[in-house]
Amino acid sequence: VWASKWGDRAAYSRNAAKVPHDALQMAVLVQRVVPAEYSFVVHTTNPVSGSKDEIMGEVVVGLGEALVGNYPGRALGFVVNKETGDVTITQLPSKNMGIFLNEDTLIFRSDSNGEDLEGFAGAGLYESIMASKAEERPIDYSNEALFWDDGMRQAMVKKIAEAAGAIEKIMGSAQDVEGCIVGDDVHVVQTRPQV
Repeated sequence: VWASKWGDRAAYSRNAAKVPHDALQMAVLVQRVVPAEYSFVVHTTNPVSGSKDEIMGEVVVGLGEALVGNYPGRALGFVVNKETGDVTITQLPSKNMGIFLNEDTLIFRSDSNGEDLEGFAGAGLYESIMASKAEERPIDYSNEALFWDDGMRQAMVKKIAEAAGAIEKIMGSAQDVEGCIVGDDVHVVQTRPQV
């Protein structure tokens, strides 16, 4: 994790923000990996329209690496009106691979003063490493509730939007929230100010 300080994107971001390399202070966080059935990324201000009245997000089957790692295909896309709670599904999922845990494991993640530089999204600047390898498996959408069950999909999206709205209120600004669903529970993995 510490060696990722010298990755291209991290070094470029620090140079552009005029942060000297020797000024970077990094710690390694150790977290339990939640065995996600579904994972999401949510922006509490719609980054496409700029509307502060809308939450925009994406959901994938399995762990979030399939989403944030830019695996081929589309995630379930949605927009939620903050006032009415109305959900609009903007795209159905088509990612052909999901990432799943075979056993409980830990992830080692960076936390540094170089994560959230002014004008730069901090996600992906520094490495995260899992103690046990997750498994890639094909997703069979013919049996996947996220694709076929509109009631389940609407309920899940509303629950995600409620959690994101509460986080935005607590933090006092628009947030970029990552999390996952296990059963009926929403697990927030991280949040940062939305850039």
